[in-house]
Amino acid sequence: MRAMAIYVVSDLHGACDALKKAVPEGSTLLLLGDLVNFLDYMSMTGILTEVFPVEAVQRVVDLRTAGEIEEARRVMKERSAGREEEVRVEIARRVDEQYRAVFDALVDPTYLILGNVDNPALASELADLHPGVHLCDGTVVSIEGERFGFVGGALPTPMHVAGEVTEEELAAKVEDLGEVDVLCSHIPPAVPELCYDTIAGKYERGSDDLLRYIQDVQPRRAYFGHVHQPLVSSLHIGRTLCINVGYFRSTQRAWKHDRD
Repeated sequence: MRAMAIYVVSDLHGACDALKKAVPEGSTLLLLGDLVNFLDYMSMTGILTEVFPVEAVQRVVDLRTAGEIEEARRVMKERSAGREEEVRVEIARRVDEQYRAVFDALVDPTYLILGNVDNPALASELADLHPGVHLCDGTVVSIEGERFGFVGGALPTPMHVAGEVTEEELAAKVEDLGEVDVLCSHIPPAVPELCYDTIAGKYERGSDDLLRYIQDVQPRRAYFGHVHQPLVSSLHIGRTLCINVGYFRSTQRAWKHDRD
């Protein structure tokens, strides 16, 4: 019997139509988080620019890039003044719409973990309505004779977004995996070249626990995303080939898993 093709995608950010084209029916999808598009910094599109004026969002982007997180929050709060409930409802409605579109676009089976911008409660609710979609954070799944270990979430930042987890929570998930052939996470191991975003001009947080796991266990592959424009997209740590599978919303290419 012919083996089922396995595709890996991260940082979908709402690109549902492109996902349908990139991952054919009859395949297995490993989806590594960041499902919705709050804001595409390159095109200035997303939920935030649908709710707020583009110039206000650009100001917030500039402040965040400069590390002025509190000032960025102040600008957003100022723009919401007097219509806080309206803004909250509009953002929630658009998030819900995007999540439903994403889940409707997923192939059967899809093995899913969440990223830093994701809403765990809503994702769990929709996974219950889609039998072919499996939330597998902190678990090991056997697919076509290989053991795939999944570690979702991102480490805390000043942004305080919904998909962040504590270092202790992420470490516990890594520790519970045991030995796997393929490690799948949203964030990269803490290797500077894999964590540096060349467009944002800054380091994203990688995980020391993922790095130690790779060094100790030496899985054949380690897949991840999170860093949209990495300085280095792949490198070896011992025998493990670490691969940033790409910012899917931009590349519109799914990474085909190589069993060799």
